[in-house]
Amino acid sequence: MSISTTELEDRIVGKDLYSYQKGAIDKIFKSFEESPDDYHLLYQLPTGGGKTVIFSEIVRQYLRHHNKKVLVMTHRIELCKQTSNMLTEFGVVNKVVDSKADLSDQGNYSCFVAMVETLNNRLHDDKLDISDIGLVIIDEAHYNSFTKLFKFFSQSFILGVTATPLSSSMELPMTDNYDELIVGESIESLIERGFLARAEMFSYNVGLTSLVVGANGDYTVKSSEDLYTDNDMLSKLIQAYEERAKGKKTLIFNNGINTSLHVYDTFRRAGYKIAHLDNTNTKKERALILKWFKNTPDAILTSVSILTTGFDEPTVESIILNRATKSLTLYYQMIGRGSRILKHKKTFSVIDLGNNFHRFGPWGDNLDWQRIFKSPNYYLDSLLSDEDLESNFRYEMPDELRKEFSNSKEVYFDIQKTYVESIRNGESTKVVLERSIEQHGKICIENSEDVYDALALAKKLGDDIDFRINRYTKCISKSTFNFVEWLKGEYRKKLNAYLRSNFDEVFEAIHGYPPVE
Repeated sequence: MSISTTELEDRIVGKDLYSYQKGAIDKIFKSFEESPDDYHLLYQLPTGGGKTVIFSEIVRQYLRHHNKKVLVMTHRIELCKQTSNMLTEFGVVNKVVDSKADLSDQGNYSCFVAMVETLNNRLHDDKLDISDIGLVIIDEAHYNSFTKLFKFFSQSFILGVTATPLSSSMELPMTDNYDELIVGESIESLIERGFLARAEMFSYNVGLTSLVVGANGDYTVKSSEDLYTDNDMLSKLIQAYEERAKGKKTLIFNNGINTSLHVYDTFRRAGYKIAHLDNTNTKKERALILKWFKNTPDAILTSVSILTTGFDEPTVESIILNRATKSLTLYYQMIGRGSRILKHKKTFSVIDLGNNFHRFGPWGDNLDWQRIFKSPNYYLDSLLSDEDLESNFRYEMPDELRKEFSNSKEVYFDIQKTYVESIRNGESTKVVLERSIEQHGKICIENSEDVYDALALAKKLGDDIDFRINRYTKCISKSTFNFVEWLKGEYRKKLNAYLRSNFDEVFEAIHGYPPVE
C-alpha cells in the first residue's frame, strides 16, 4: 500500500507509527527486558526509514515505565538539535548538553542529548551526573568516536542505531562493542511500500589507479583532488550531468574543497545555477545556501561530505558521486540524500563517477548485514581492487556519439581478448594496436562519405582511444605516465595515417563501389 506525502510529512508524532517501526520497537524492548542491564544492542535501518522517530518513541516509553534517565548521543551539533526537537515532539522534555549548557538544573531532566566530544569533556570534568542513566542511545553508531565513552556507562543498556552496521575503522569492528544486531526493514521493502524513492543508477567508468588509500582506509583528499580537478574529469562530469540530470535539482559530492570549487567554476561558466558549500561556511551562509537550494527547482549544490548526515531535502532529484570511496557507509549516506519521496517524486537519479556501483553493488542491494556485522574483514577483503574493477570495464560510447556511427553494427573492440590471442599465436603484442587502429578506421569509414568526414569522426574517438591504450598498457605491464601519453599520441597519428592511405580501398570493400569523387 502506498503512503501519501501528507501522511509522511504530517505524521502525528508519538502516535500512528508505521507497522515496521512498531515491530522494531517491540523487538528492541524484548531484548531490553531479556538481557542484562549492561547489554549493547545495535539496530540497523536504512536512511529515510525513521530511526530518530523509532528511538524517540523508545525514550518516551522507557521513561514512562522505568525510574531511570536516558542519554542520547550524536556526533554532530546539527543532529543534536534535530534529535532534541524530535524528542520534544514526542512529549519528552530534554536538555541539550552543549559547550554552553548550564547544568545547574540537570536534576529537573530525565533525558539528555549530547554531542560526543562535548559529553566527553563534561564527563572528564565531572560536570554531568550520569549515575542514574539506565539507557544510552547512540545515533550514527558506526562512528568510532563513541566507543571511548562506553567505560562511563558500564551499567547502562546501550542501543546503537545506524543505517550501515560497519565500523568507520577496520581496527575497531562493531562486533567488539555490541552484543547483537537487529536488522530492520530493507531499502527494497521501503521502496515497495512507498516510503523511499527508487534510485535510477548510471555509471561512468573512471580510471582510479592514481588514487592513494590513506591511513583511514579511504582515498586521500590529495590524490582525489589531483584526479577530479583534471580538465578531462570536469568535462566528463558536465557531460554526465547534461546526459542524465539536466534540469533536475542536483547534489554533487566531492572529496576535497578544491575539487568542489573547480566544479562550481565549471558549471558557472557553462551557465548553470550552482552553489558551493563546505565546512568553512558560516552558519548564516549555510542557511542562505540551503534556502536557495530548496527554493530553486533546477539548482545544483556542490559540497564536500558536509551533507551526508543530518540533511533532508526531499526535492533533490539527482545525486552525483563525483568521488570514489572505500566506505560502504559513505556510499549509502550520499545516495540516501536523494531517497526521500514527494507526491510527484517516486524515483531519483544517481550518477556515479567513482566506480562505486562496481565496488559495492547497486544501492538497495540485499546486503547480508548480519554477516557484515559479524565478519567485517571478510566483507572488506572481498571488495575488488580498483585494478580488478577496471579490468572488467567495457567502453560504452555515449548515446550522442553512437548516433554518428549508426552504420556500424558494433563499435567495441576487446583489447584484452586480442592481446591474449596474439600471445597464443606467438605474435608480437604490437599487432594488438594495429588491429585496433584498423577497427577504428573501419567504423570511421563506414560512417563517412569522404576521407575528411572520416578524419573528423576519428577526432571524436578520444575517450575510446584512451581506454584502449590504458587497457593495452595494463596487458603489457608497462604503464608509466610518459609512456602512456606518448602511446596515445602515436595511436592518433597512426589512425589518421591509416585513414588517408586506406580510405578508398576500405570504402569500396564495405559498399561495393568506390567513393564518389
